[in-house]
This record gives sequence, structure tokens and C-alpha cells, in this order.
Amino acid sequence: MKLRPVLFVLALFAATALAQPPVGPPPPPTFDMHGALMNLADQPATHTSFSFDRSELQIAQNLLASGGLDANHAAAALTGISVDNYRYPRPAFYTPETMDAIVASYNAAGWKHLVNANQNSANTAQPRNTVTDLWLHFAGADITGVTVLSRSPQNMSVIQITCELRPLDLVHLSGHFGIPKVDPNAVMVPAPNGR
Repeated sequence: MKLRPVLFVLALFAATALAQPPVGPPPPPTFDMHGALMNLADQPATHTSFSFDRSELQIAQNLLASGGLDANHAAAALTGISVDNYRYPRPAFYTPETMDAIVASYNAAGWKHLVNANQNSANTAQPRNTVTDLWLHFAGADITGVTVLSRSPQNMSVIQITCELRPLDLVHLSGHFGIPKVDPNAVMVPAPNGR
């Protein structure tokens, strides 16, 4: 498994975040996320979504504890999860300019962007394989927000999490609540400057 590069990058971000004073909940990106996502592909999509608030997530405390997250930390770790799924009738072309606007908005709000180092620019616009972008927001050493954008030829998923997690907790949460399992072949690295 190639989880070590992912864990290393998360640990690196956590270490740099320690020098920053804690802040409140993560600032949202400064754009209409739903509108941007609906315009990201070159065709209309069917859209389904669901979300869990803090009280609904507390019900799942036993599931989280059985997945390796400390039971005392589990109830407080997640405060909300929303999952949006988009399905396209034919393979989609993801507009680079719209993706650039999404990335710029997250960067402006102070989120850290990770991308899969195994991807190339041609595959991100017209993916043959799944393309994953990950944004993290830190307050001190804790992660207070996570957004995962996963694009494939005919499907796109956006998972948004508000939380107070330690970096290692993300690995324990993968595969639960619609959060994708950590891809053992992905090598997540900080996005190049401005991306």
C-alpha cells in the first residue's frame, strides 16, 4: 500500500499548521459551489445528494470506533458531511477554466490543495481514470474541513466534511459515510503554486 506518501503529506501540513493560531470553522470558498460544479462538465448531469448533521453523525459513533477512531473522539470529530453525486449520459469534458476558478476560490479561503502526482493534464480534462483533488483546512494541527472532488468519465462526486480531525483520522474514516477509500495507487502531493 502507498499510504505512506499521503500520511507524510498530511503530517507535513499538520506540522506547518502548528505555527498558526487556531481559527474557527473553515472559511467557505468564495463561489457558488453547486453552480460551479454544474458548469464544470460540458453537459448536464443528473444530481443526487445527501448530508448528515452532527446529531445524525453521533448515531454512527460505534461505526467510527470500530473503524479505528477513538470512541471518545468519534462523536466530536465530525460535525457535518455532505455528498453530491453527478452522473453524465456520456463521457464528460471537465472545463479547465471552471476548475481553475474552483481551485482559486479554495486557495483564497486558505485551504491546502492536494492532487494525485500520477495524473496528467490531459486526463484531468477528459479522464480515462478517476481524478481526485483534495482540499484540507487546518486550525492548528487539526483538520477543520475536507473537500474531496473525484471525477471520472461519466461520474463526479464531491464530499465535504466539517470536522475536528487529526490527520491520521482521515485514513480511519475512508470508506465510511460516502468518503472514498484511500486509493493505494494515488500519490497525493501539494498542488503546484497557484493550483
